[in-house]
This record gives sequence, structure tokens and C-alpha cells, in this order.
Amino acid sequence: MGDFEQIIQTSWPILLMVVIFYFLLYRPQKKQQKQRDTLLNSLKKGQKVVTIGGMYGEIISLDDETVVLLVADKVEIKFARSSIASIVTKHKEAK
Repeated sequence: MGDFEQIIQTSWPILLMVVIFYFLLYRPQKKQQKQRDTLLNSLKKGQKVVTIGGMYGEIISLDDETVVLLVADKVEIKFARSSIASIVTKHKEAK
């Protein structure tokens, strides 16, 4: 029994670090990824969005991989769907 108790005593700090790592790093990151996936899956034609590069535009077409934004009169730019950072709401536009 002495060897088993010694193994438990020496390994509990490592186990504690794994649990802390899970709750402080992995779990919040997974939650953020789920929110991002929800955002990207909810994109629709006509929505105003901001890209990760700060480009504002209105979605004029989209497919599984790409989004085409109207950024100015007669100026359309094709982006990867994953480059959309957020959807612009009326509240954000008012600021």
C-alpha cells in the first residue's frame, strides 16, 4: 500500500494542473469557437458585416466557403467565409 500512496501523493499536483488547464483555457476557447461557428452559419444575404481586416460591407451572395460583399457602389469583393468577424447591428451603426 505504501507505493500506491506515494504515487497518489506525487501525481495529484499534475492532475490538479490538468483540471485547472481545462477550466481556464480549453473550456472558454471551446465556447468561443461554438459562438463563432454559430455566427458564420447564421450569415444571410443582405446582412451588413465587418471582416477581420476591418472592411465593412453588405453580403450580396454566399456559399459554404466564400462571401461576396458589396463594400461601395459597384464594388464587390470576395472573402473567405471565415474572415467575417461580426454582424453589424443597428445599435453598432448608431455609434
